Amino acid sequence: MSQYQSRTPKRIAPWALLLVACLWISVIVSALAVVSSTQQVRRDVNQLETLRREASHLQVEWGQYLLEESTWAAYSRIEGIANKELNMIAPTTEHVVMVPADD
Repeated sequence: MSQYQSRTPKRIAPWALLLVACLWISVIVSALAVVSSTQQVRRDVNQLETLRREASHLQVEWGQYLLEESTWAAYSRIEGIANKELNMIAPTTEHVVMVPADD
């Protein structure tokens, strides 16, 4: 027999076709899982950035509240209100009474 003679094609075993089909299905499932996880990561990153912006906004608001609190609690403001609304004055040295400590 000559080496150039046509040979009859070999038949592929049914288990090999099943193996190829299972591999193709696993590739498709894997690709869909990658797409799904990528979408989930994008959603999570978007939510993280939203929360970071909100935290930054709340930090600025907190700073403004601290500034407002220090303004309201300023000694000169309290003293002015005490003088104006309550007719209070700071005591002079004649009004100060020293109480001896009991030893």
